Amino acid sequence: MKNLLTDIAGVRVGHADDAALGSGVTAVIFDTSAVASMDVRGGGPGTREGSLLDPVSTVERIDAIALSGGSAFGLESGGGVQAWLAEQDRGFRIREAVIPIVPGAICFDLLNGGNKAWGRFSPYRDLGYAAAAAAATDFALGSVGAGLGATVANLKGGLGSASATTQSGIKVAALAVVNAVGSVTVGDGPWFWAAPFEIGGEYGGRGLPASFTPDMLAPRLKGGPAATAVENTTLAVVVTDAVLTKTQAKRLAMIAQTGFARAIYPVHAPLDGDVVFAAATCEKPIDPLYGLTELGMVAANVTARAIARGVYAATALPFPGALPAWKDRFG
Repeated sequence: MKNLLTDIAGVRVGHADDAALGSGVTAVIFDTSAVASMDVRGGGPGTREGSLLDPVSTVERIDAIALSGGSAFGLESGGGVQAWLAEQDRGFRIREAVIPIVPGAICFDLLNGGNKAWGRFSPYRDLGYAAAAAAATDFALGSVGAGLGATVANLKGGLGSASATTQSGIKVAALAVVNAVGSVTVGDGPWFWAAPFEIGGEYGGRGLPASFTPDMLAPRLKGGPAATAVENTTLAVVVTDAVLTKTQAKRLAMIAQTGFARAIYPVHAPLDGDVVFAAATCEKPIDPLYGLTELGMVAANVTARAIARGVYAATALPFPGALPAWKDRFG
């Protein structure tokens, strides 16, 4: 286990980003199409193919997921991922037609200091293609891909991942792009809200403070009263090797959203666009009641850990007024 989303066999992740732009794309590629659904809790989401992921919709499986910066411009990244898959003859087949199925979601990073004067067309479709082409079983965390331009209330945000195995032997892993309106750390200190779920010092091993003061519980919000509903989002992809139906994948996404509440304070606000995708590679059977409940519990834990790791691994952007990284402040 590498503590990455790619601990699930048949899953690869690729990044493409532009340092001057201060933004990028991350592609999650499934070697064989996966059963998938989605849960949205934030008040300002930006998604692609969201209706297709509804359990009542016909298509059961997807080929990839595109995560991007760039706000609504970044939705074009899915077209780039789709183009790469089409070159591989991957997709949903209707007689001789082949249509790659690529849901996606975006976060807002347009005000982070990068050069967004890209001209008539945004770069996100090309970045999506490059991210898909770069997909591999090893991938970087922190200020990379869709997490390059991400921030939270008081620190640089980023991209994180984590994995675990349930007691019944089912693997589950998460990847998160952390661009929240709230904070992932307690007050102004180094402690992560997700500290109780940390494994092996994966985000610094600082634990929680000995006690909580009113100041620690006061809200720290990105942009304060000036924040808007499109500026903030946390995106997560949860993947398991369990055999799930599309309806069960929807339930898994819903339970995994608990991990957001364990890692971000406050969360699911009108200012957030929080989205969880859940996908299953369908390798191992699972009990539909107790087994799915256990899987959701562990999925929430790995989601919380992925969020904390994303901020822990981040590096500050090289632009005037950029927020510091966690390691800049706390070592």
